[in-house]
Amino acid sequence: MTSHAFVNGHIVTPRGILSAATIDVEGGVIVALIDRASPGATDLAGGWVMPGFIDTQVNGGGGILFNDEPTVDGIAAIGAAHRPYGTTAFLPTLISDSAAVIGQALDATDAAIAAGVPGVVGVHIEGPVINVARKGIHDAARFVTLNDTLMALLMRPRRGRVVVTIAPELVPADRIAALAHADVIVSLGHSNATYAEATAGFAAGVTGVTHLFNAMSPLIQRAPGAVGAALDNQTVYCGLIVDGFHVDDAALRIALRARPADRMMLVTDAMPCVNTAETAFLLQGRPIHVEGGRCIGTDGTLAGSDLDMARAVRNTITRLGIAPERAAAMAATNPAAFLGLSRDRGAIAPGKRADWVQLDAAFHPIATIIGGDVAATTRSEPVPA
Repeated sequence: MTSHAFVNGHIVTPRGILSAATIDVEGGVIVALIDRASPGATDLAGGWVMPGFIDTQVNGGGGILFNDEPTVDGIAAIGAAHRPYGTTAFLPTLISDSAAVIGQALDATDAAIAAGVPGVVGVHIEGPVINVARKGIHDAARFVTLNDTLMALLMRPRRGRVVVTIAPELVPADRIAALAHADVIVSLGHSNATYAEATAGFAAGVTGVTHLFNAMSPLIQRAPGAVGAALDNQTVYCGLIVDGFHVDDAALRIALRARPADRMMLVTDAMPCVNTAETAFLLQGRPIHVEGGRCIGTDGTLAGSDLDMARAVRNTITRLGIAPERAAAMAATNPAAFLGLSRDRGAIAPGKRADWVQLDAAFHPIATIIGGDVAATTRSEPVPA
């Protein structure tokens, strides 16, 4: 058994925020959480220990785009790029592509989990069953209906969780229900649905909303659209990109007040530029420019983000005025619940995986812990155990 002790800080736990704690770990699992520090504790200097972040939408990182590298090595590189920013679990995310590439992505994720690639817990297939009217940066030439071939690919038993983003107005309710019955997590996104169509999708089995506000029909007073349906619904999980570009801060604050706190999640929608000095990359042959933290196509369309989870948490706290423990839940506890992984992940508590992130007092990451071991650090000197 290994003990990790902390003093003079804030340790976010289901019992509340502790100023000192000792976390006992055995076999990669937390076996005890004591609200006092053992000798030799790490001085947090006002910093934070939060449950490891879980990102359900990661297109790329470290110079790798998942569409270009739907392989075990590609997934490992993306995970490694995000690990220094507190991400202990993630879903490599495939932007609309052919059935062949989707199959490769699903199989590669299975293989990555089998190989023990740190952090990978499933895969997110974003499109290609989405609405051309809300395509965003996706290539409309790749869009298809939810045909039998795609259904079979998505419904095949997998080692990890499978999330698929669809436009529910384009999919019969019985097909949505069939996916949900096969344990596929269905999310609304890139949708021009009316309020009624979105609500019918939720009733059929849609349990998530992919990057709320972005690439979906907006809330208008006599046409509430997909955004209105999501805000009115109290059970689906909504992903938020808190980067200062995708959604105005005021709209995010309104959404957070409108919906239950445990149904909102932070996502990055990250692109290959994360954890690199890249200022440009190609997205399915199209040039994307990175400037000031924003990724845009040649026509000015946002193309994912240059965001990491630590910055998403920091922005949620400093820009939106959300309490740190709530931001931590949005980055860890809530996505774990969305994925059906709450038994093992999403909190610093006995019985959970020993995954957490240490941050300084300004919410900048210092170290990422996976299974009780330091998996990444953002400073050169060793982080005390």
